[in-house]
Amino acid sequence: MVKLVDTPIEPAAVYDSICSSFSGSVVFHFAVVKQQSGSGKATTCIEYQAHGDCQRELEGIAGELESRWKLEDVLLIRRTGCLVVGDIISLVAASSPNSEDAFEACRHGISRMKKMATIHKTERYADLI
Repeated sequence: MVKLVDTPIEPAAVYDSICSSFSGSVVFHFAVVKQQSGSGKATTCIEYQAHGDCQRELEGIAGELESRWKLEDVLLIRRTGCLVVGDIISLVAASSPNSEDAFEACRHGISRMKKMATIHKTERYADLI
């Protein structure tokens, strides 16, 4: 399942949507807005905008994960809008009968979501607002 949302991602709510009685392992990764980027400036917010068919790109990533690893389910959520420090940017979750597949699928999903062509990021700094 994939979702593109403009509202906060609720960690407690996502577990029920991916947990299966056949899954011995459920791995979650939440990407979060951090205070400081590589520029050394304090980040006040990051604006994420979807351009093009973001839903299709997310579905492609989910399909890659499902074809490469033995998974019960995959959940990808990508948030858009102006996110402040501490806000959840995205979620990659994978459930599997075994931990190796769940961890590897999650790790690959994180890497792929960081490189999404349909999401544009503009970082805002304290001294520029």
